Amino acid sequence: MSRFPLFLLAGVVFGANLYEPVEWTFRGPGQSASDSPARDISFWARVRHSSGSPEYQIHGFFDGDGQGGIEGGVFKIRFTPTKTGTWNLAEVYSSNAALNRQKQGETITVSESRHHGFWIPDNESAGRRWYRRSDGSHQYIVGNTQYSFLSGMREGGPSGVDIAVDIRNNATHFKKLRMGIHGDRYPHATEKPYLDDHGKPTDNGDFGHRPNPRWFHTRVDVAVKTAFEQDLVADLILCGPDFEDVRANLRAKGNRGDPAPFLRYVAARYGSFPNVWMCLCNEYDIRTPKWSPVEVAKIGASLRSFLPFPTPLSVHPASRPLWAPEFDGGNWFDHAIIQRKIRHVPLAADTIAHVHNNPGDKPRQLPVINDELSYEGEGDQHVAGDTIEAHLGAFLGGGYGTTGLKTGNKLGHYFWGGFTPQEHAAAPGLRFLREMIDQHIEFWRMAPDLSIFANLDADTRGMSWPRRQYVLGANRERHAMVAKLPEGSWRVDLFDLIARKHQRVSEAASGRFVFDGPASRAVLFVFTRK
Repeated sequence: MSRFPLFLLAGVVFGANLYEPVEWTFRGPGQSASDSPARDISFWARVRHSSGSPEYQIHGFFDGDGQGGIEGGVFKIRFTPTKTGTWNLAEVYSSNAALNRQKQGETITVSESRHHGFWIPDNESAGRRWYRRSDGSHQYIVGNTQYSFLSGMREGGPSGVDIAVDIRNNATHFKKLRMGIHGDRYPHATEKPYLDDHGKPTDNGDFGHRPNPRWFHTRVDVAVKTAFEQDLVADLILCGPDFEDVRANLRAKGNRGDPAPFLRYVAARYGSFPNVWMCLCNEYDIRTPKWSPVEVAKIGASLRSFLPFPTPLSVHPASRPLWAPEFDGGNWFDHAIIQRKIRHVPLAADTIAHVHNNPGDKPRQLPVINDELSYEGEGDQHVAGDTIEAHLGAFLGGGYGTTGLKTGNKLGHYFWGGFTPQEHAAAPGLRFLREMIDQHIEFWRMAPDLSIFANLDADTRGMSWPRRQYVLGANRERHAMVAKLPEGSWRVDLFDLIARKHQRVSEAASGRFVFDGPASRAVLFVFTRK
């Protein structure tokens, strides 16, 4: 797999790989720190496959001098091919004469690759509650949280965290990493994500129409590109979580209340990465500035209009209901984010199932992710076992979960990064859960169901792919549980997530099968028809 970016230099065309981003670099008008190219210069291209389809309109962005400098004349377009063969720049448009039609007609030749591609809700999955990849494969998601680690700061000073190293460390245990695109509660003293009207770096998102190329080039780009190399989801939180400055980019006072230039910039810079997800706002309804569901939907629709690919997009609520009914029927989001701190299997499962099972006329047909399911540590008084058990519950509810290490109020990995499994003790168990699901369970065919089981504890939850595969989760010792297996011979596996052990219970179970559960708070049984 080639490393991003694949640069397409003037007059020279290289081969590219399927689902791997390529980057065209353009020479445009010089921009000073006090200019506003994200707002004032329109720039986009139509990239078309030689067969005539598909075709994408891709917005471009200003990138300073192209090396992390604030001033310069470098503009870029990033594109990910979704089909092998030849693609060309069918049209290049800009409101600036120097950029207009530049490189129009250039081509790339795309070969097969091993990359899985974009994350897309699987229309064929049970209840449309699971994601698939562009290549048709499925991987289960367990996420981690590092809100402000891109600033490199923590309480008391620099964190010492190297962005690329931290991303690679996260990828050893998790499939998704939530991260703010700013410093938030722990801002850098001099490096800032925006530029004010005088060209001075600032954390104030009201100047979101003036993104600072240095910040995005040297920090956010590094995180996103490294995560792409590791096939780790980079879940970018655009607004929030905590401070008013970093929540103000959707308020956009500096641009008369219009956040479109900021949204277009983020879509242009990161919307072509198959591993990028976007959270419009963290806790949109609780801190200043905050928005109503109607306002969120309007902003979300604007961002979706700039995204060329099926980038997963949602918003993070804090108040009840867990998912605003005003969002139902919208087409800007593709998954529901909820927030509820939980320690035990049944509540973790039922909370996700509740969101999916909309009390209205039709159930919600979309993935559900509890993105603050269990923060391990003194901050929320969750121990490692709480976190592991809660994530087992999220799986059994037909959804996904996200953790973080919270050693105190606003303290720990969940803000400033520096992930290690020695400190975040639940991480090995969460990795074991994810790996066992990927290796042994066709989870995307499953929905919550206990119909074949009897003599269960009230805390037990399960899912089924009827007549093919069943899973059952327990959080305590239990004897003489019963599985009334459909006809055929069944293999039975037990996975103890706390001990991280796999046991083959039976190679040829059939009929009325009686089994026991060990004294562990996170056990997963898998019944597979042979």
